[in-house]
Amino acid sequence: MSRLRSLLTDRLALGLLVLAALVLGMPALKPLFAAFFPALDRPLYEADGFLALTLDHLALAGGASLIAVLLGGAAGIAVTRPFGREFRGILDAVAAMGQTFPPVAVLAVSVPVLGFGPAPALIALTLYGLLPIVENTVAGLESVPEPVREAARGMGMGPGARLWRVELPLAAPVILAGVRTAAVVNLGTAAIASTVGAKTLGLPIIVGLNGSNPAYVIQGAVIVAALAVVLDAGFDRLAARLTRWRPGAA
Repeated sequence: MSRLRSLLTDRLALGLLVLAALVLGMPALKPLFAAFFPALDRPLYEADGFLALTLDHLALAGGASLIAVLLGGAAGIAVTRPFGREFRGILDAVAAMGQTFPPVAVLAVSVPVLGFGPAPALIALTLYGLLPIVENTVAGLESVPEPVREAARGMGMGPGARLWRVELPLAAPVILAGVRTAAVVNLGTAAIASTVGAKTLGLPIIVGLNGSNPAYVIQGAVIVAALAVVLDAGFDRLAARLTRWRPGAA
């Protein structure tokens, strides 16, 4: 009984359970969709398996988020160092443009150069995820108290050691919040990649919209929503562990 209660109150475990049930058990829901949408000849999207679409969707959103973390994190660190401070304004402008420029417009510009497939979507999602990572990396590093930096200098630490052993660990919760925002946004936005030929969970949504089949739209959308819940809960768990790990945390 206590295990069942723990499962029901654990957002991550419950989300994973619902996600697995939706991805693996969607074919079993065909009679349910047929009952809700009796006018549809094909109430279940069967052109691709939902497990394969989910894995492709995660690979695209995860790959773009990883590239955004590497680029945004490195740029954020650089503009908080003495040699890069003068580029802070340029970086802010570029990151803001990346997020305000609609991903659909990036796809339209990229497709003639890169062709159809996941590559244009990877670029669009990477640009879209840069701003929260850059902003939170800069904010996290700038929030490290000056006395702490001075103490690190007093202990003989060089710039590299201060960054890796003092500043980044203290800034980690703020940086993680930016990564969390970028990853969740990319997970939802990755659905539009199917408009340029990439296989994602946006495929049943787009096919459903084009064919006036709301059942397809619901099937793709609920799995994307379940993925977002699981990812957010996973970051929640990671942030809690990180906070407990921080020096001085109770």
